[in-house]
Amino acid sequence: MPESAHEEEPWLDSREVAELWPVREDWLPGAAGRADVRVRRFGGESRGTYGAAPTYYHYHPGDVRRAATAIAEGRVDIPSVWRTDTPDGRRAEYWSRFRLRLTCAIFLAPLLLAVGLAVYAMVS
Repeated sequence: MPESAHEEEPWLDSREVAELWPVREDWLPGAAGRADVRVRRFGGESRGTYGAAPTYYHYHPGDVRRAATAIAEGRVDIPSVWRTDTPDGRRAEYWSRFRLRLTCAIFLAPLLLAVGLAVYAMVS
């Protein structure tokens, strides 16, 4: 049974596009703009004092496939820090993950220490 003319291929989320493009997920919207890919943006509304809601992006599948070829052939100018296949991009990704892990360790270490001292105080 042929598909209806009203049905369209589902748009791709950021994780799916990150698998197809050698671009860090944080920079996909910028790379999509440089590659003329249609993007749907959801969320990001202001929550007043509490900041903003998360922003999600969905990308047109046909445009993503076309851009994947253009990016691979070097026809789209994407800064090397945004890419996952360059030394600059890999270094930026490494330090980004390192900062996240270090921050988690700094906040979790005192918490674990406090829990350990509380358990020790209760047992002894």
